[in-house]
Amino acid sequence: MLGQDKEIIMAVETSCDETAVAILAEGKDLLTNIVSSQIKVHQQYGGVVPEIASRKHLEQVNGLISLALKEAKLNFSQLSALAVTYGPGLVGALLVGVSTVKALAYSLKLPLLAVNHIEGHIYANWLTHKHIEFPLIGLIVSGGHTALVEMRGHGEYVLLGQTQDDAVGEAYDKVARAMGLSYPGGPLLDRLAQEGNPEAVKLPRAWLGENSYDFSFSGLKTAVLNYLNRASQKGEKVIQADLAASFQASVVEVLVEKTVRAAKQKGILSVLMAGGVSANSSLREEMQKRCGQEGLKLYYPPLEFCTDNAAMIACAAHYRYLKGEFANWSLNAVPQLRLY
Repeated sequence: MLGQDKEIIMAVETSCDETAVAILAEGKDLLTNIVSSQIKVHQQYGGVVPEIASRKHLEQVNGLISLALKEAKLNFSQLSALAVTYGPGLVGALLVGVSTVKALAYSLKLPLLAVNHIEGHIYANWLTHKHIEFPLIGLIVSGGHTALVEMRGHGEYVLLGQTQDDAVGEAYDKVARAMGLSYPGGPLLDRLAQEGNPEAVKLPRAWLGENSYDFSFSGLKTAVLNYLNRASQKGEKVIQADLAASFQASVVEVLVEKTVRAAKQKGILSVLMAGGVSANSSLREEMQKRCGQEGLKLYYPPLEFCTDNAAMIACAAHYRYLKGEFANWSLNAVPQLRLY
């Protein structure tokens, strides 16, 4: 049994529609990682309903905490600290996690660690890659965020560029919905794209200037919607696999080329991907290919750590624990929390 001389952190994640609890020892040994998804609940609405998400978190969180301790064969007295996601995300959902963990930490007299959800996605890489070298270029791609950052050390971020409108995951879901695919549409569109011709439909690439690291996906989304509308008006059949492949090719090309260009221009040899869209098969394949051509080392998490989970929150919390960066009892949910 683990003793109290070991650093053991329990983390809770409730930023959107997954209720998750994980326990991590010494920043590397994952003792348990439980995720309760609400996808089936929200599918009938075509997206996440914030109030329903909050209520489901309330129903799940205490039971998952008890289950996590049971699976790890631990009790509260053996924990070193408690960590929680406090933003960004849905305010009601965040409040469930923050309130629960603050109450536990206060009653158990344990240190409280506050973690930015986006930072958690970044640190998912440290769960499986133990020797990531700084500095690095990080591509953060999810349903709510698309950004390029330079990371000079643990917790040190410099924003290079970000989306000017839709996040990439948001664009995926909107295009998938327009094509009649169910929620969540991103993974379904990715699978459909594997069967199509990426050159079948001519779609734009938003480069936003020669030296820009910013992104824009609104125009691409509109181009797909216009294509579908024209086909409908003319009575033409849309080959969905070709449209999906063409859309994905446009997205992936811009993400990959801007990331590689940032690394080359700054003389940085390590590239890291994070966020739910880092699970995309085409993005992984093309980024691996281009990084290989340019002599860059690429890191990305296993699929199980790409989407929302508490293991990544525990890992980010570990590095804050080492620095003694503890939160106080005034901690609150910050739905628009920024990382950079």
